[in-house]
Amino acid sequence: MKKTVSVAPMMDCTDKHEIYFLSLISKNVHLYTEMIVANAIIRGDRKKLLSFKKIQNPVTLQVGGSNESELAEACRISEQYGYKEINLNLGCPSKKVQKNKFGACLMQEPKLVAKCIESMSKATKLPITIKTRIGYNEVEDFEFLKSFIQTTKDAGSQKFIIHARKALLKKLTPKENLNIPPLKYDFVYKLKDFFKNDEIIINGGIKTSGEIKNHLTKVDGVMIGRAIYHSPYFLAEIEREVFGNDNIPTRSEVMEKLIPYIQEETTKGVQLNHIMRHTVGLFHGQNGSKVWKQYLSKNMCIRDADLKKVNHLMDQIKKTKIISLER
Repeated sequence: MKKTVSVAPMMDCTDKHEIYFLSLISKNVHLYTEMIVANAIIRGDRKKLLSFKKIQNPVTLQVGGSNESELAEACRISEQYGYKEINLNLGCPSKKVQKNKFGACLMQEPKLVAKCIESMSKATKLPITIKTRIGYNEVEDFEFLKSFIQTTKDAGSQKFIIHARKALLKKLTPKENLNIPPLKYDFVYKLKDFFKNDEIIINGGIKTSGEIKNHLTKVDGVMIGRAIYHSPYFLAEIEREVFGNDNIPTRSEVMEKLIPYIQEETTKGVQLNHIMRHTVGLFHGQNGSKVWKQYLSKNMCIRDADLKKVNHLMDQIKKTKIISLER
């Protein structure tokens, strides 16, 4: 089974523009959309929600919902947009998501989850996968997790992404749920020992290429979230250290390659800041990164930023001497 590294679905982060931007740095990483609600796919602007510029990287659509017929219809609609698989969100702990019966709260209802996965699997030829937690509230028991995964497998899930923390559904905010419940990687390792022939992906708190390589000796894949959003060029290190690829563009070359995409999207009416906000951390750790962030804040990460400012973009990179100081 091929080992994988992926970028986690993150609300308000991994939209179509972020996906394209990250693909300019890494050709090997597997990319996931932010969660899109099934009902929004059915009733909303499908092209706006689902379309993305085709890239070499595999892209997975993550959906949210608990109505089996809505999820099935969303799968049917989404199949034609070029995704490699469809992932059901069973891990988000936010109160808004819980109110609508999405995400981690569904771990409390394995039978309902099974019905949803069965309906999704029947509605599309694309693989159906899940992303979940190791438990919820007071439930943090390996036997429960094993049973839950078996239920989803029997229903048709073909891959299992496990955030190695439980979700505290009532006590903590989504941000706190990303840090306070302790990581228990051993739960995920034991899961792989039990489901030897199934694809088990580990997620949660992974920040270095060394950690990635260590996890890959025990599971089939590693999913990283905030570490990449805050410092996108971490993907270059992953390309070198994990995939053995030295043919990686510099940060400045990434920006040069992004400009045609910016021009293409802004002519369609996309606001410039919707794209440029994802590049704030590109020069993280480099001399000149502060100047870059200030420049974006003043010129491009604002609502009225216009296409003319793109013409000054590369000049600004040169002015801050980021190119010559890149590692």
